This record gives sequence, structure tokens and C-alpha cells, in this order.
Amino acid sequence: MSSSQPTAIVFGIANKRSIAWGVTQKLHAQGVKLTVAYQGERFERAIRKLLEGEGITDALLVTCDVTEEGAVDRVFDAHMEQWGRLDHVVHSIAFAKREELEGNFTDTSRDGFLLAQEISAFSLIPMARAAKRLMSDGGSIIAMTYLAAQRVVANYNVMGSAKASLEHVVRQLAFELGEQNIRVNAVSAGPLQTVSARGVAGFSGILKVYADKTPLKRNITLEEVANASWFLLSEQASGITGQCLFVDSGYSIMASSGDEI
Repeated sequence: MSSSQPTAIVFGIANKRSIAWGVTQKLHAQGVKLTVAYQGERFERAIRKLLEGEGITDALLVTCDVTEEGAVDRVFDAHMEQWGRLDHVVHSIAFAKREELEGNFTDTSRDGFLLAQEISAFSLIPMARAAKRLMSDGGSIIAMTYLAAQRVVANYNVMGSAKASLEHVVRQLAFELGEQNIRVNAVSAGPLQTVSARGVAGFSGILKVYADKTPLKRNITLEEVANASWFLLSEQASGITGQCLFVDSGYSIMASSGDEI
């Protein structure tokens, strides 16, 4: 099957609060045909329910454990068999063991550090490699990051290191894939009530600090992150690559005053 409409592969939907879900809704609203990669059978039923509730009846669902060799390629191959073209890729996956997201960073385990890096940062590389062979007419890739990649956030610990790696991967891939007209960017969202964020000790306090300290005096919404993501994916951002776009009510421009961020 070959689609005349643009298509996208989305990695990272867990539930209705996921950033990946907000981006999926936006892609669907823009007429983009979708492949959704999910990890494990326990997510499949919930994701199908979300898609059906949004009126997305033709999405292709493919299971994918990014730590398994060849799993990412199988997603891209299934996508091409279904849709015949690839325009966009959304990387919105991150993971760290809960015990690595509290206490002292000096207590980080080797296994915990490497696992966070593999899932949260390295996984973008095989996705880009697969996209490179399939995006014959160019395309766009986005990844989701957070301010902790650039500044210290209490208890974010090993995930901050993973996000810093991810942002460098974005820049390196943007450089390498630019000749093929493939753009690679990142969206750095302020705190949202996602499953991953709630795993960080003291997360509710982070939300309060943002609401008090940002220029806009409020937290962001999932829709705002989805809108910015679509901008970077779309031709409206045709001259933008290798960049990190903050969607955080302006918090990232503020000087640190010792508050928890």
C-alpha cells in the first residue's frame, strides 16, 4: 500500500498523558497516517482504546523493545509495507530505574546508567539510521528532552545525563542527515504530569516552582508541546535543524536562584 498522505512513526505512547499521545493527536488532525510503536502487550489494549476514541481507525500498531537488536528496523519495515512512504519520526521514549531517580547521583549504578542511556538516547540512532534509508525525499525527526540536559535538576540524576546525550545525538544526526534533507530537532518541554515525570522524587514541587517562576506564571499544556512538535516536523520549519525548542512558559531564560527546577 502506498499513501499519498504524509506518514509518521511515533514511539513512546503509554497513556493519554504521554507527550507522544499529544503529538499523535496533532499528527492525525493534520491528516498524517500513523504507525505507533509500543513496548509490550500490556500497552497495546490501552493504546488501541486511545486511538479508537480519537477516531484513528487505520493506525498500524507494532510492538518494539528498543533494547532488542533489530526491533527498530522491524517497525520501519512494517511501516513501509503498510504506507509506502515515511515523512516523520517522533522519538518520545525514556526510561530509568526508579531507584536511580532519587538520592545521590554518586550512587548511580553502572547498569542503571547504561540502561537509561540505551533507551533514552542511543535508541534515536537506529531510528535515524532506518529513516535515512527510507526517507528518499527528505523528512523530519524530533526527540523529546528536558531542561535537566543542560542544568542540574534535583533527583533527575541519571536521566539528566541521558537527556544531555540525547541532545548531542540530535545535533550529530542533524549534521549527518542534512544532505538528504532530513531535519532532526528536539523539543524541550516543561514539566507535565506524565508517568515518567511522576517517577522523579519531588515532582509536584517542580510543577509549583514552574508556575511561580516562569514569565507566563503557569505550567504548560500537552497541546502546547504537540503544537510545537508539529511545527518542527512540518515544512513550516523547513530551515530548522539541530535545534532544541523550549516549550516551558519561558522558564529556561530565567537565572537560577537556587530553587528546585
